[in-house]
Amino acid sequence: MIKPRKIPMRKCAGCGVQKPKKELIRVVRSPEGEVSVDITGKKNGRGAYVCGDAKCLAAMRKSNRLGRVLEVSVPQEIYDELEKISAGYGQE
Repeated sequence: MIKPRKIPMRKCAGCGVQKPKKELIRVVRSPEGEVSVDITGKKNGRGAYVCGDAKCLAAMRKSNRLGRVLEVSVPQEIYDELEKISAGYGQE
């Protein structure tokens, strides 16, 4: 009997919904303090996962939740990049 493969789950930093890791977008703070969107999921540093929901992204931008999770101020360009990525994410 073959054991089913375990699917890694992660929690969205914005809405708190738990989803499979591959359905979320990872944002990472490097050891130098740089914040970037990590498409590969393999960059070094402290990571936070974000779902592609527009309402969730808007709430995160307004409350600066991503900055609190990553313990650094997040530039507005990161939120803009997340919105662009999330627009194409749900259409796979």
